Amino acid sequence: MAQWFAVLRRRGPNWDHATPLRQQRLWDEHATFTDNLETEGLIRLAGPLEGSTDVLLIMQGESAEAIERRLVEDPWTPVDMLSTAWIRPWNVLVGALD
Repeated sequence: MAQWFAVLRRRGPNWDHATPLRQQRLWDEHATFTDNLETEGLIRLAGPLEGSTDVLLIMQGESAEAIERRLVEDPWTPVDMLSTAWIRPWNVLVGALD
């Protein structure tokens, strides 16, 4: 059964901090990958956390391992632009994501 997860990804050593987000190397490929995860229903919310090098994703999946297997397919992962810091089950107590 699928459950919700909070995922923290972190910008890596090959992130160009002088370049805006949408002008980063492989932006189009990364955006397509992320859009496809949303279309598949795996990502519900995602975006950078202001004032940090972190990105928060709210994802649905069978397990943390299954989510990580998908995230390593992100074009930014093998080029050290983005890596997963942690994946934690998230028990939504207020509001609804469905």
